Amino acid sequence: MNVVAIIDDSDINLALLKALVGKLGGCQAHAFAESSAGFAWCAENLPDLIIVDYMMPVMDGIEFISRLRRLPERSELPVLMITANDDREVRYRALEVGATDFLTKPVDRMEFAARARNLLALNTTRKHLADRAAWLAEEVAKATAVIHEREQELLFRMSRAAEFRDPETGAHIQRMAHFSRLIAAGMGLAADAQQLILQAAPMHDVGKIGIPDAILLKPGRLTPEEFAIMRGHARLGFELLAGSQSKVLQAAASIALAHHERFDGSGYPAGLAGSAIPLDGRIVAVADVFDALVSERPYKRAWELERAFAYLETNAGAHFDPECVKVFLARKDEVVAIRLRFQDEAPEDF
Repeated sequence: MNVVAIIDDSDINLALLKALVGKLGGCQAHAFAESSAGFAWCAENLPDLIIVDYMMPVMDGIEFISRLRRLPERSELPVLMITANDDREVRYRALEVGATDFLTKPVDRMEFAARARNLLALNTTRKHLADRAAWLAEEVAKATAVIHEREQELLFRMSRAAEFRDPETGAHIQRMAHFSRLIAAGMGLAADAQQLILQAAPMHDVGKIGIPDAILLKPGRLTPEEFAIMRGHARLGFELLAGSQSKVLQAAASIALAHHERFDGSGYPAGLAGSAIPLDGRIVAVADVFDALVSERPYKRAWELERAFAYLETNAGAHFDPECVKVFLARKDEVVAIRLRFQDEAPEDF
């Protein structure tokens, strides 16, 4: 059933137009003698066709159309203006504000029926296209979600591959990723940027895949030559991840390369300082070092939380971005909650 709104200050014209709409078949007419009342109804309802007179008190047809077009979802509704005025300037003005078609009084029944049916058909096509566009958008969203899920699985598996060659645990990469998002949120990054760093941070050490076991798993202190090779994992990780069209992999490449840079310029691999270090690298540096400090490893005991917090504060401005440290320290309760949520598995007894 098509809904047609008729706005005309003449009762006779309203009755005539309502009768003509009735003869179209499959239409329900709503008639208004006052333009303001008709406008209010059209603002609350979504008719399939609006028939409006030009010459009306308070709000004439041109003002009616102009105001209507500024309402949401009404910029393309078909509007048929009926007027006794054959002045071209009036029609030009009406077209400029959004009139779709015209009829001149006295209304010819045949012409009215033809124009009204054409406009109703136009609106039906417009709605079908809109529905089609919405359906396509939904299908694209579904397909994108599948691709995103597969991408996340790949990232997780690559992170796990690095874990298998490193004494750090799977819980570590979960904690440091959530710490990273916590810092990003505290620094005012948008929600999508927070999610991006959560997804990309676990890849920070993927370059360790290319480090020899004799160095990566060495229980004692590394020699200067061995440490130089170990430091190469930052650039290896970048080279592995760079060049992708994926935003997550792009962010992961940046983090892999930058998370060992130090705020004072004494880090590696490029010796960047301050804001020259990518923000995601500065954020992950705090998250990664903190969790490493408070986690037990074969070569060290876990630090107490307050000792680790104090270490961050002491090294703010040297190793770490002071703003990242400030944000992290201001959220200690959330840090503790993340640690409780992602705990290392207890070692098996033999």
